[in-house]
Amino acid sequence: MASANESQPRFNPSDLLPTPKKLPPALPDRETTNLAIDALLNDSVRPSPSDVFGSGPLLLSNIPQNVLDNKDRGVILGIDEAGRGPVLGPMTYAAAYWLPESTVPKDFNDSKQLTPEKRAALFKQIRASDSIGFVLRVLHASEISRNMLRKVPYNLNAMSHDAAMEMIWAVLGAGVKIDTCYIDTVGHPDAYKAKLDRVFQAHNIQFVVEKKADAKYATCSAASVVAKESRDAMIVNWKWSETNDYEPKETSFGSGYPSDQACANWMKANCNIDPPFGYPDFVRFSWGPAKNALKGEGGTHNPIIRWEADEEEEDESGGKQSSLDVFVVAKNGDKRKRGSSTMDKKKRFGVFNELGLSKVVNIC
Repeated sequence: MASANESQPRFNPSDLLPTPKKLPPALPDRETTNLAIDALLNDSVRPSPSDVFGSGPLLLSNIPQNVLDNKDRGVILGIDEAGRGPVLGPMTYAAAYWLPESTVPKDFNDSKQLTPEKRAALFKQIRASDSIGFVLRVLHASEISRNMLRKVPYNLNAMSHDAAMEMIWAVLGAGVKIDTCYIDTVGHPDAYKAKLDRVFQAHNIQFVVEKKADAKYATCSAASVVAKESRDAMIVNWKWSETNDYEPKETSFGSGYPSDQACANWMKANCNIDPPFGYPDFVRFSWGPAKNALKGEGGTHNPIIRWEADEEEEDESGGKQSSLDVFVVAKNGDKRKRGSSTMDKKKRFGVFNELGLSKVVNIC
């Protein structure tokens, strides 16, 4: 699908970021859907770095007209992912659905088995189709990292299950009835199916959860194409969020898999070039190769990352811990009092000195 004409209104991809209480709604028509996906794949939209619980974008295409005209009839829906294993870039989940009698391309197959040219052609057909609906959920490396590095890790299988369920809820929330849902399994198929049956028991959906479902069922294959093509486009068009002038030292990262020598070279060349942050948010910090590189294993880059606590920290109840100096009695018998320059002065964090930062004393 060609990029949107410059005369058309620009779609704001931040509208695709879910809120804690609400998933983005279905887009109104196919033209807006294509504007939205062009913006998403070209702008690398992701939550603010300060939003530690922020989810990546979710795009729900317009509902096909024949589905709207037959709301009492259920669609068949397939779900698959791309980019589960790489240490670089996002993981994308996609769903595709249509009415059983709809006319769709006959040569869908697992996207990994298709030639790049064939996969691109099928993605173009999906985007142009007036009978195929689809969903795209992007889990950026930053989202994966902060989830897996929690004190109690939120692992990739759990994220995958939740992303699939998010997409199902988005389709149901748009008023679409789902008859059968085919899913390429993550983890044990029977346990995954039991989980889905329990969560969606009020919606009478028949779940088919199998290994290699993307090579068996057309809707899964279509979802595989959407996920793979979208991820590839986002990586090609990646926008660095670190600073306006940030550029990696090595630009070629190959497939993004740790076993790829080009990826390994990229990881080594770009480790800690933007101290003290280690890597850009293109990297999954929770992956072993990233952890090892930041620890200095096998490389020449020693990270300067460390945690420094204030002299006064909050205790578990939220109150302030008092310095022991408060209870020290001087030789003259008087307790040292707060308000003195000795008591109030705090040690300057080392990172400020290392980066040459100064206090702001005047704001014009």
